[in-house]
Amino acid sequence: DEKSILLAQSGLASCLEHLGRFDEALVLQRGIYARRVARLGAAHHDSLISASNIIVTYTNLRRFAEARSMILEQLPIANRVLGTDHRITISLQRNVVIGLLEDDNSTREDALQAERMANDTLSRLRRVYGAQHPDTITMEAWSRRVHKKLEQFEP
Repeated sequence: DEKSILLAQSGLASCLEHLGRFDEALVLQRGIYARRVARLGAAHHDSLISASNIIVTYTNLRRFAEARSMILEQLPIANRVLGTDHRITISLQRNVVIGLLEDDNSTREDALQAERMANDTLSRLRRVYGAQHPDTITMEAWSRRVHKKLEQFEP
């Protein structure tokens, strides 16, 4: 059935991603996303996961403008449908921070936005999952990187 096919394709895309074959993974992920949106709608949990996977791949490919555009489209949907504390919503916010940090063309304003978002995300992770959760610890590392990035803009 369609759901099993999409699940198998998602697994294949994940394997390709782990092998560093991001372009091939992206082709599969886009197809999966399009089929899920057509079948379930853009606001469905599975569609949001597919969108998040594409965003991660865009970031791995250093295609930050495309990642940012998709995040700006998906984050309001995730906030509305899943809530601000859902792991997918938090993941989307973390991806904003990562994209703003990794982009060599990011500005001081981008770094300030990343700082605000990192602080908000970290606060929610601590409240929802606790200080020792792996996602919280990972976000703390990203938050430290945000502070280092901001230091680069100081005279």
